[in-house]
Amino acid sequence: MVYLPPAFTEARPAVLVAHIERHDFGLLVSHGPAGLVASHIPFLAERRDEELHLLGHLARPNPQVEDLGKAREVLAMFSGPHAYIAPRWYEGGPSVPTWNYVDVHAYGTIRLIEDREWLRGLLRRLSDRHEAANPVPWRVEDLPETYLEGMLKGIIGLEIAVTRLEGKFKLSQNRPAADRPRVIAALEQGGDENSVAIAQLMREREQM
Repeated sequence: MVYLPPAFTEARPAVLVAHIERHDFGLLVSHGPAGLVASHIPFLAERRDEELHLLGHLARPNPQVEDLGKAREVLAMFSGPHAYIAPRWYEGGPSVPTWNYVDVHAYGTIRLIEDREWLRGLLRRLSDRHEAANPVPWRVEDLPETYLEGMLKGIIGLEIAVTRLEGKFKLSQNRPAADRPRVIAALEQGGDENSVAIAQLMREREQM
């Protein structure tokens, strides 16, 4: 469970799912006999009626695989842009530095999937998604069959049926309205990708 002050809580399902789809390289966290274990993996978000499912895969030697077979609940974390906020950007004082960021946590039950055709389909969908911008996309189908079969033997699929989503969009909502345009301007002036992305999210909130 993440600390969610009301000002920073984002509860709209469409916003949370869109965040996951945009920042789909997540951190899968589970608990086993040795304690907490985590793996960074690319996910596919799949909406089925009113339910959200997260699909992915792990290397079979990963010790987390054994834990996941016994897990009652898992957590997948999807971090978005983040940026340092300097006190001098505020109009009044005194103030302290802070950090603006967006993050979505997905909780759910997990099942492991051994089916070769399911795994083929997952790899095809993942590569199609991430190769889409390339002039000549790489395709799973172009691999030699014996090579692909060997690779499939080394992974195991997973599917999380999401039971709860928590979104924290900390974007200076707790500051006076006069401060937020100053923060946006300073972030945009910084120019780095994270700062510009946070500034854009703040602008969108100001227009709501």
